[in-house]
Amino acid sequence: MSQTVLQTARHILAIEARAIQRLRRRIGKSFERALEIMYRCKGRVIITGMGKPGLIARKIAATLASTGTPSLFLHPAEAVHGDLGMITEEDVLIAISNSGETEEILKILSTIKKIGIALITMTSNPQSTLAQNADVVLDLGVDREACPLNLAPSASTTAALAMGDALALSLLKKKGFQTEDFVKLHPGGSLGRRLLKVKNLMRRGKAHPTVHPETPVHRVLLSITRARAGCCSIVDRRGKLIGIFTDGDLRRCLRDDGEKVLREPVRNVATMKPLTIYENKLAAEALHILRSKKIDELPVVDRKGRAVGLLDVQDLLKAGFV
Repeated sequence: MSQTVLQTARHILAIEARAIQRLRRRIGKSFERALEIMYRCKGRVIITGMGKPGLIARKIAATLASTGTPSLFLHPAEAVHGDLGMITEEDVLIAISNSGETEEILKILSTIKKIGIALITMTSNPQSTLAQNADVVLDLGVDREACPLNLAPSASTTAALAMGDALALSLLKKKGFQTEDFVKLHPGGSLGRRLLKVKNLMRRGKAHPTVHPETPVHRVLLSITRARAGCCSIVDRRGKLIGIFTDGDLRRCLRDDGEKVLREPVRNVATMKPLTIYENKLAAEALHILRSKKIDELPVVDRKGRAVGLLDVQDLLKAGFV
């Protein structure tokens, strides 16, 4: 009994894997045309599908939206009861129907044609009503579902999902969508935090106090206080980082003659040649440095070694890293 169940599961997976493999041979001119239409779309890419294909349509819409292409899901049954108002002349519609004869989608065809927007369809029936009325047909080529009864949408929805990913991620590349863009659209998730760069979190401008090496310690302390920071970057006249003065440096020098130290040039009591991090490094790497070296502040520099910011462990706390 158990072996039979395992054989069935393996057979189902094999059918679904073949459905995706066949798609590779079908990627050609139609795919290029669909991608170009989506690329040139000035509005939104709207995805529709009924039942299980509708669930796939929701996922594709979400993937498009999260990778820089405005998108939404349109329920075809709700569309004929007013939701067609979501569609504008600048949009593109992608309709998913394995048979190409889904009644709820066919009911909105005439309205789609009146609006005049481009229609892309994913189907396994290129001769269907939906395919005949589409501007581009993406043939899924699924001749049998993975369901033992050949009834439940399975191989066809797997193929549609894979085709949707191929469209969304190819469009991402065509648009030049970068990691920074992805982070902007995922500010609240662990994935977005993992991709945040140091420059997204570092303190800069007035929040990043900088002084010259000859500046007296008492003036350095005033700069740190005004910036509400825990340290101060020491730079030369070209802005290149040469040292850092921290709370720890202050405590160590106050063990000596406090009044004398306050008049000293900061270079005499600062940490020279401190650890640094480049502004384009991941914030996760900065956290590793702070933890492993047991420090609280990390000066941020550009490729020329110029001080461009300051990263404090508190900044990482606020961002949810710690």
